[in-house]
Amino acid sequence: MHFTSEQRLDDGSLEREFILDSIPGILWTPPTPSPAPLILLGHPGGLHTMYPRLVGRARRSAASGFAAATIELPGSGDRPRSADAEQARADLHRALAAGQPVDEIVDRLVIPLVDKAVPEWRSTLDTLLSLPDVSGPVGYSGGLIAIGIRLAVVEPRIAAAGLFAGSFVPRSMFDEARRVTIPLHVLLQWDDENNDRQLALDLFETFGAQAKTLHANMGGHAGVPDFAGDEVNRFFTRHLR
Repeated sequence: MHFTSEQRLDDGSLEREFILDSIPGILWTPPTPSPAPLILLGHPGGLHTMYPRLVGRARRSAASGFAAATIELPGSGDRPRSADAEQARADLHRALAAGQPVDEIVDRLVIPLVDKAVPEWRSTLDTLLSLPDVSGPVGYSGGLIAIGIRLAVVEPRIAAAGLFAGSFVPRSMFDEARRVTIPLHVLLQWDDENNDRQLALDLFETFGAQAKTLHANMGGHAGVPDFAGDEVNRFFTRHLR
């Protein structure tokens, strides 16, 4: 890991940009003297585009005594594009506009991304947990929800997950969802124009976790109320401390 920049935010938390195996990322640590439990911040890609929302989530985490970190997704930001993914994304938009079935297209788009992104997240986690100001237990927060599902299944260091049901999940991954047994807090925007509400509800029912909560709000994809973040923080405080 090579840190490329460092700044102290006005809340006292430390923000450091880094490069790890050519993958850009950001680490935020709270203004506390001891190692902090870590929350991995999932997002749909484009670190610079997503930065205002990411730093807001990181500040909220720091206020509760958590470190937070994120990395750029494959094919996003300045990372090399995948021609297959670009074609699948275009096909998905066309199918949605025409009201056509999308299951096969979602498989083409999401499964290769999950297969590549999850090992990168795990490698990043290895390095982050070796730093003196970061410790376990670890949480995963946000989307893409398919990445969160796979991480929850394969990564034993993740003790709880707050998932945003705002992206497509291949139906073939429902078998993996049944194997998710860690505590879950699932956020659903009821009128999300970018997601299939019934699919999200079916997925929530499928999760194998005994401790799972569905937090649904009226409104579209970008209309998540501010207090929803407070609920997520309380969830992580219960399960990571």
